[in-house]
Amino acid sequence: MPVVLYECENWALTLRKELWLKVFQYKVRRRIFGPKRVEIKGVWRRLRKEELNDLYPSPNIIRVIETRKMRWTVDIARIGV
Repeated sequence: MPVVLYECENWALTLRKELWLKVFQYKVRRRIFGPKRVEIKGVWRRLRKEELNDLYPSPNIIRVIETRKMRWTVDIARIGV
């Protein structure tokens, strides 16, 4: 995640970018955890968002960006630029 969030403090987040980041976050999680086998039918299926959140309860990527923006704003205000 650090690579994706490089200099996110300066981004202007639009709704389109927020959607892209959320989709990217779930794609990465699905890639990491892989599909789930349904024992009854013997088939594989994709994990749903709720299941991915249960497996890896990290904070939402948008919330992380907003937190970093606020922290950066406070740092700039403290410096007095």
